[in-house]
Amino acid sequence: MKVLVINGSPKGRNSITYQTIRFLQRKFPKDEFEVIHAGAQIHALEQDMWLVKEGVRNAQMILFAYPVYTFTVPSQLHRFLTLMKESGINVSGKYMMQITTSRHFYDVTAHRYVEENCKDMGMRILRGFSADMEDLLTKKGQLAVITYWNYTKHIIQEETSPFEKEPDRRTFAEKDRKYRVVIVTDCRKENNRLRRMIVDFRKELPFESHVVNLQNFAFQGGCLGCFHCATDGTCVRQDGFDALQRKIRGADSIVYAFSIKDHSMGNLFKVYDDRQFCNGHRAVTAGKPTAYLIDGEFSLEENLRVILEARSQMGGNFLAGIATNEGVGADSPGTCADKLAYALTHRMKVNENFYGVGGGKIFRDLVYEMQGMMQADHRFYKKHGLYDFPQKKLATILFMKGIGVLLKLPLIKEKVQTNITEGMLMPYEKIIAGNPLKE
Repeated sequence: MKVLVINGSPKGRNSITYQTIRFLQRKFPKDEFEVIHAGAQIHALEQDMWLVKEGVRNAQMILFAYPVYTFTVPSQLHRFLTLMKESGINVSGKYMMQITTSRHFYDVTAHRYVEENCKDMGMRILRGFSADMEDLLTKKGQLAVITYWNYTKHIIQEETSPFEKEPDRRTFAEKDRKYRVVIVTDCRKENNRLRRMIVDFRKELPFESHVVNLQNFAFQGGCLGCFHCATDGTCVRQDGFDALQRKIRGADSIVYAFSIKDHSMGNLFKVYDDRQFCNGHRAVTAGKPTAYLIDGEFSLEENLRVILEARSQMGGNFLAGIATNEGVGADSPGTCADKLAYALTHRMKVNENFYGVGGGKIFRDLVYEMQGMMQADHRFYKKHGLYDFPQKKLATILFMKGIGVLLKLPLIKEKVQTNITEGMLMPYEKIIAGNPLKE
């Protein structure tokens, strides 16, 4: 695959984000990476965009790599996107993806900004990868970016393959039982559009699937906010909801199918979501990929989009795909089924962003503070090591205090500032040179 990398960091080659690109170059030698250090060379590009035009012509995908600055991209990349639009470079139909490093503070708005500008230029949007600044220094972080790069390449290969895939003619009962997928829906009998999407999705999905229709469940009502479930995780209402939950949670993946109503998933899904408060603030379905089948003009529902992404982030569920029946530019149920199947077989993990990291810290602090009442949540957080408070990192705190003392000395401060970039990059050089993981 031919990739044009737009490095939006003003630090150019010395950017921490750029080290992830170098890591991918080392891990995937068959992929061709051409790099333009747009952030560091922005003044030259203001005079001449010829280099970008040539790079775009040969690229199958344009990859934006940058650190998150103040809710969005660095000003240099901001300027570059403006230049790209003004220059009239034809990028229509090209794939775009982005890789960022940050502490996950509003990385979502940075990603959305780049996506919106690329959509203006007619590009095909692929979900980006958001990493913590130090993720590449861990085997978990290295494996995450390798897995995501393979997933991205799979999507492009499937969409650009010159051969049409043979339709899966097996009946639902004949599907592979290695993985079990549950489709939760509120589909009414007369809703033929949503029903068709569900049928098409199940036909293309290679694995066994079952439909749980909330219309068939006799809810006594919504959550009462009574906190009866706080100690043992069971709901005060005796309508069998706990058993329904166990059935759904027993699946390897959960897919939600609904028609947009009042800018939402509809009231029945809201009752279902609220009643899950009996799970407290525990990600009881973490690790299970999820997807959505949506009947309606989802592209117009920005708030609903945020809600769905936040649901997957807080649940620890990799969001494999969102299929709609909007037509051109939207994923079909079949495409969504393929993405979900890949996510299941390759055990894709959620790539945390601001929604997951920020929301997780709020819940962590809340449960710790209210552990006397939220006993079930407290036990879950202790068991899964979710009390990751920064004050536990004593070695890092003491090291930084030592650096702070040294920076107060003028002579040492000058030397430290001269070598600080080199020092920051040194651990990454070892990772890239060491090539520690196999594809």
